[in-house]
Amino acid sequence: MKYFASLLLLALVAAALAAYAVYAPFGPPAGASEASATYVDIAPGTGTMAIAGQLQHAGIVRSRFAFDLLRAVKGGKLLAGEYRFDHPAPATQVYARILRGDVYTIPLTIPEGYNIFDIAQAVQTAGLGRRDEFLKSAIGRTDLISDLSPNAPSLEGYLFPDTYRFSRHATPGEMLGAMVKRFRQVSAQLGLTPASSAEPVANTVILASLVEKEVSQDSERPLVAGVFLNRLAQGMPLATDPSVIYAALLQGRYRGAIYASDLQFDSPYNTYRNAGLPPGPICNPGIAALKAAIAPAHTDFLYFVADAQGHSRFSATLKEHAQQVQSYRRALRNPAR
Repeated sequence: MKYFASLLLLALVAAALAAYAVYAPFGPPAGASEASATYVDIAPGTGTMAIAGQLQHAGIVRSRFAFDLLRAVKGGKLLAGEYRFDHPAPATQVYARILRGDVYTIPLTIPEGYNIFDIAQAVQTAGLGRRDEFLKSAIGRTDLISDLSPNAPSLEGYLFPDTYRFSRHATPGEMLGAMVKRFRQVSAQLGLTPASSAEPVANTVILASLVEKEVSQDSERPLVAGVFLNRLAQGMPLATDPSVIYAALLQGRYRGAIYASDLQFDSPYNTYRNAGLPPGPICNPGIAALKAAIAPAHTDFLYFVADAQGHSRFSATLKEHAQQVQSYRRALRNPAR
């Protein structure tokens, strides 16, 4: 009788210890910062016992054996990836996180109109890599869009503006691949594919990038696209300032404003000196700009200028355009009160 009582007592003690190891919170102190949080990186193919050992060694669970017991009871496939722990939690919660693949990622937001230089800086600011390494890859990985733009000088224009989430270990190639994949998804939804029309995809994206940089009002984008196409049809230079800025950025000589020397600078992106489209996009356009380039407005307009309210004024003749420019300058000198 005493023997069975002892066994029962031992069983109760073992059950209590197991329950404590499984259900009592354990781990880093609550409110751990990015720097002081604990990260556990589980490689693909790692077995449950090895994962349990990693977690115990990192101070995330009390007992590797208790974690392995959860595997036997709950089952399921534990997913690889990097996990971030910043507060005490029961082993059951830790197990559930790894079971559903709640891996740690860093958000990266790319606004419409960002160019590869802006994106590279955003990548570095987010702690996802070095700016120069991202830029080098953005210029070198044109194979990602060889079917869309065989002569592309970089991936500029095909890194779709969106919010992405990447692991801290993501390579520039992986990030660029995700952005190009998103571009392909959106462009396909818009009907922009290599076989969609006689107009090359590359020309549409270049036009969309110019539209993206020239106006902020979505309703005006088709009109601006129409102006550019009218100028191209007449052999007129597009004379768009954002392309001049981009030419300076490529040469590392942009000084925050356009100077007379920039307008004379010898670059295929200088649309004051060269007729036709520049050799590649000057930024990464969003949906509204892409739609405008795909379906531009049909008008007689050849010119446009911004007004004091941030909208554009369109003109069919140089005389009308000069009047619009004078009105804009007067508005700047005498703003409404």
